[in-house]
Amino acid sequence: MTGARFRTGPLALLIALAATFALAGTGTWARVGAGVAAAATTPRASLTDIEGDVMCTSCREPLAVAQSPQADSERAYIRGLIAQGETKQQILNNLVAQYGVAVLGKPPAHGFNLTVYIIPLAILAVGAAILAVVLPRWRRRTRSAAPEPAALRPALDPEDAQRLEQELSQFRG
Repeated sequence: MTGARFRTGPLALLIALAATFALAGTGTWARVGAGVAAAATTPRASLTDIEGDVMCTSCREPLAVAQSPQADSERAYIRGLIAQGETKQQILNNLVAQYGVAVLGKPPAHGFNLTVYIIPLAILAVGAAILAVVLPRWRRRTRSAAPEPAALRPALDPEDAQRLEQELSQFRG
């Protein structure tokens, strides 16, 4: 079956793109291949790791860059939870219980907050669908507007050819 050409439809391309972004958005790629042993050993939580994921509740900046008394209070609270040996998820849960959901840097992926994760993927899928429809039309239009090859053009009249040769000879010599 040499010379056979396979054409992937735009729908298949969109499905593949949507699946890729859906898996990347949910963090599935990070979990693929992770065994039970990896899940059992959780790394010790650190202040710098948690500071990147939470916000200062008073100044609405990431805790890692916030310079306020409230930020210092949150850091002290986190240090105390780390000293108790809690995991990162337990610390995040305690912070939400203490300060509310506004302390999280990323909103939880449920309820209305789910739109924050879905809308960019939907926009990307709509854009890819538009391109899949419009690009072939543009390509057909440019092919139809392409100039004719020289062999298909009508030949010059003998009078025009003679006049062209005379004018060109003036420039040649």
